[in-house]
Amino acid sequence: MPAVRLSAGWVVPIEGPPISDGAVLVAADGRIAALGADAQVPQLDNVPVHHYPGAAIIPGLINTHTHLELTDLAGQVEEDDFPAWIRRLRELKEQSGTEQYLTAAKRGVEACWASGVTTVADTGDRAVVLQALRECGGSGIAYQEVFGPHPDQAPTSMAQLRETVARLRSFESDRVRLGISPHAPYTVSGPLYRMAAEFAAMEGLPTAVHLAESLAETQLLRAAAGPFADAWQRRGIPLPVMPGRSPVAWLDEHGALTERTLCIHVVQLDAGDVARLAAAGVAVAHCPRSNRRHGHGAAPLAQLLEAGVRVGVGTDSVVSLGPLDLLAEARAARELASLSWDEALRLATLDAARALGLEREIGSLAPGKWGDVAVVRPEEDQRPLMEQIVNSSSDQIMATYLGGRRVFEEPIG
Repeated sequence: MPAVRLSAGWVVPIEGPPISDGAVLVAADGRIAALGADAQVPQLDNVPVHHYPGAAIIPGLINTHTHLELTDLAGQVEEDDFPAWIRRLRELKEQSGTEQYLTAAKRGVEACWASGVTTVADTGDRAVVLQALRECGGSGIAYQEVFGPHPDQAPTSMAQLRETVARLRSFESDRVRLGISPHAPYTVSGPLYRMAAEFAAMEGLPTAVHLAESLAETQLLRAAAGPFADAWQRRGIPLPVMPGRSPVAWLDEHGALTERTLCIHVVQLDAGDVARLAAAGVAVAHCPRSNRRHGHGAAPLAQLLEAGVRVGVGTDSVVSLGPLDLLAEARAARELASLSWDEALRLATLDAARALGLEREIGSLAPGKWGDVAVVRPEEDQRPLMEQIVNSSSDQIMATYLGGRRVFEEPIG
């Protein structure tokens, strides 16, 4: 890959103040060699130069929760009731084959690039996103989902997961990593959670779990009641044996919460749950707009941040919200927790990288980190620069670079 030099009206490193008339030099290995004021960054012979006057160069955005295999299902699930929404999505998913999901995932990767996102943390059960990322030259973690709400299913579910993980390992690279995702407390039994946690520890796999997302989930775990409990009873699945626990406490008691765990949504929390998440050292993927769309409520983002929990923002799937817009999630998170504009942008960059354990590689612009860059064209007004950037829409992304390779350029005309 050839080296490349990028310059713009502003360079925003994140771990330092914005640089006026700045530049970034990405070496042939895809990592940042230098950045700073334009006059201070070397101009090398035979190195392509791309200048973006009036624009801002920011770190490539990091989406901590996607479902890219669902890209082609946008707008096809309209149910408002969450359990009904899940049932309808499950029906639609059975209508497509593996190749269709792989094609959809690749379209999803390209859509991420067009919105300035260079790294994703994706969950899915069709075992295609890791392959899509590798074949597209993308970056991210693909968490392979496993299901099995009946305790008797646990050995079979784990055998299938081990087989799938072994097959997917060949797609891993220095930019693409495999993880596992025991899906959610309403689709995974306690024994399966424990077995999955032990497997993840043995294999060194990061883990993602949908957790404390809906009132129905909380009813299931706290009182063995509600729509998920009714569905379990119709299917002959024994109800939770530890009623009275919150979803967070229930997973913790099954060994499913560790420093390698990414907890998705975590809306239905009390103070004890927040403390437990902090003590376990987990990270959180916060999806405020998806939470709002499904009527789950608002996660206690301010309390999570105050407790020291690592948090990044995510979009969830296009089935929930349509086109993925990570900066819109950052704006929603800012409003929810009364954050500054700088803090909001960090939730989509460096804080998101920390949530995924990738802060040494991505999330800010610094020598030695990957040359992942989004070029944003802010509105020309008197607002502070960071406010303009966070308020940008996807059609203000001029270009996206992944390891110095241009993966998106806005159409001309």
